[in-house]
Amino acid sequence: MSKKEYDKKVSSGISLSTLIFLIFLTLKLGGWGVVATWSWWWVFSPLWIPIVGVLFIIGIMTLIVYFLS
Repeated sequence: MSKKEYDKKVSSGISLSTLIFLIFLTLKLGGWGVVATWSWWWVFSPLWIPIVGVLFIIGIMTLIVYFLS
């Protein structure tokens, strides 16, 4: 694969969870809407929920491997 082809396939865009976090952060700091009353845990949730999901899946896979072996 040439460098030109590789550059076309590499994405440097912003992820959906980061975009949602930035929207929540703007609404919280601006004091607009319901988000202004949310806990900071929920404002940051678009960043930590995917991490927790991956850890949960890894944990389930580990348990399956442990009990099947």
